[in-house]
Amino acid sequence: CTAEADAWVFLRGWADHGEASAQYNLGFAYATGRGVPQDDAEAVRWYRLAGDQGNPSGQLNLGLMYATGRGVPQDYVQAYMWLSLSASRSSGETRDSAVDNRDRVASRLTPDQRAEAQRLAREWDEAHPR
Repeated sequence: CTAEADAWVFLRGWADHGEASAQYNLGFAYATGRGVPQDDAEAVRWYRLAGDQGNPSGQLNLGLMYATGRGVPQDYVQAYMWLSLSASRSSGETRDSAVDNRDRVASRLTPDQRAEAQRLAREWDEAHPR
């Protein structure tokens, strides 16, 4: 379908120009294989670009990728950090999902790992004012 192809070109253009919601949507497309070949590493790349701009959905999905080891080595400290950031910057269903998943990840962390994840989240938050 030409309209769908045009939509992907448009979305990719916005994502390439730094639009966080477009970056999140492109990450989701790669994670699910919707309209593009399924590619977890590419999904992580786009989620990180969105998350680095403070996009809570990008942060949530990046945290989930770290928690499950999809597209990145499994890393519960990174997962906890990104899920915490999403929880602090979102509301509604996104916040609920971030909190639930963060708490699930927390059960897999030692107290030192949890403190490290909280420190990383705090440092990221201070470096990225809202």
